[in-house]
Amino acid sequence: MSAAPAEHPHGEPQVPAEKSLLEYADELMEHNPGHRVEIIEGLVLMTPPADRRHARALTKIMRPFISAGLDDGETEVLQGVGIWLPDGPEDYAIPDLAIVDVDGEDHELAFRCLDPVVFRLVLEVTSSNYQADLRTKVRAYANAKVPVYVIIDRRHNRLHVLTDPAQDDYATHRVHAPGEVVTLPESIGAKVTLDVEAVLAAAR
Repeated sequence: MSAAPAEHPHGEPQVPAEKSLLEYADELMEHNPGHRVEIIEGLVLMTPPADRRHARALTKIMRPFISAGLDDGETEVLQGVGIWLPDGPEDYAIPDLAIVDVDGEDHELAFRCLDPVVFRLVLEVTSSNYQADLRTKVRAYANAKVPVYVIIDRRHNRLHVLTDPAQDDYATHRVHAPGEVVTLPESIGAKVTLDVEAVLAAAR
């Protein structure tokens, strides 16, 4: 899910000097129920609740992962679970969807977030501020060494699959259009094939 800076849509939020970023994020969540608050590259980002199309896309995209058995055994398919990021002392993100090791709770770090090592895949469905998913989070997830990052790009009607994380980027970035069928790397735990048209149609 894309994010806009909290309270200040065209600039950085004003974090009170006496508060840490995590304290400020916690306060924002308390006063804005249903909103998603993240800290990426030292910036506090707040996203309003998902619209119906966004939620529908997530429901439909979960199906092939669950059908492949990724919600049983060694892995789980989860929405809205936090990943602690190595970019800053208080950085974390909350991807729309993730495939994590089943023992992820044993690797919980600060602020209810999991260690990046348990993530096999993260997925984002873009919203109005799509550049956060296509740029900022690419750097964040690559630095966290998440093996596979999938972006459902509603603005450009494309599906992105990023693999082979390196510092600040992914070595492999493939962009897929409607009509294509994409097989994700089996490193996520199973063979998963996505129909690009069906995924994008669900998100429209």
